Amino acid sequence: MTDKIEFTQIGDWGVITLQNEKALNALDWDMAKAMRAQLMKWASDKSIKAILVRGAGDRAFCAGGDIRWLHETAKNDPAHASEFFREEYRNNSLIYHYPKPYVALIDGINMGGGVGISVHGDFRVAGDATLFAMPETGIGLFPDVGGGHFMPRLHDGVGLYYALTGARAKAADCMAAGIATHYTSDDQYADLEKALMAAKLGDHAHADIEAILDRFAGDPGHAPINDLRADIKRLFSDHDTLDGLMKALSDDNSAFAADTLKTLSRMSPTSMRITFEQMKRGGAFDFDEVMKMEFRVVRRIMEGNDFFEGVRAQILDKDRNPKWDPESLDAITDEDIAYYFNELGDAELILP
Repeated sequence: MTDKIEFTQIGDWGVITLQNEKALNALDWDMAKAMRAQLMKWASDKSIKAILVRGAGDRAFCAGGDIRWLHETAKNDPAHASEFFREEYRNNSLIYHYPKPYVALIDGINMGGGVGISVHGDFRVAGDATLFAMPETGIGLFPDVGGGHFMPRLHDGVGLYYALTGARAKAADCMAAGIATHYTSDDQYADLEKALMAAKLGDHAHADIEAILDRFAGDPGHAPINDLRADIKRLFSDHDTLDGLMKALSDDNSAFAADTLKTLSRMSPTSMRITFEQMKRGGAFDFDEVMKMEFRVVRRIMEGNDFFEGVRAQILDKDRNPKWDPESLDAITDEDIAYYFNELGDAELILP
């Protein structure tokens, strides 16, 4: 058991509160395991009509997974470290298929693993402090936890853009991109939660919840992503290869293209190639096929170089100067990337 996650029943609701506040509510293995076990219990509990998940404090919903633990563990035992992802991905799949309405209050930082326990639910309510990102290419990972399913399905190439660049999105951008379903201002957020908890949910719980969310919905204001949408659509859509995308950016004379190339130059070349392939395949896969694919990839990343170097440079030493290996896109072949997607035999992720 763990005291970093709390489960309570309030009225018709099963309420999950992430309590790892010192670590911005980051998910560790015990939290993921406990969450999945509780969700399975509540799925068959007739007194629970819906699920609400929230983060403790006012800084974060969930800033991701326990990267420091993964870094230390995988150095010595990559197979054991990968079991965290197995539990996390099984939880992501359970949320995606959950038989009852699932509401995530995503005010505050919401990145990586936090996205995995929010974006696959029915409702995602952004607030004034919402800050979304999938920044994994900058630490030698890839946007997992089902990123290969929801990101290719965002319109106008926006998902691929977020996946490769790790670009951040506040509430208005989350609404414009389709990452959030609703926005409620921070001065209304507590009242919204009270209204949800007080609701008597009948046979039409989904509609009842949506009506409450709509009643408290506000206007998050101008979405900067919309200023970039035409450039993103023009440059990030309809490429069969990452090389084609990079050439389009290089040949373009816009400030957006130049800024994007500068951003991508800092990312792990291996992660970029993996991520492009993940998005390409994931756009044609169902959710559980994506999760199985992502587990194959992450299992092999735990045996490589760039994850350890990325975490060292960005999180531990903070010198912001990772030494990627290979150090350029040109040094990575299609065969190199295909290896990450090969089946794992007895170690495959089994769902549900």
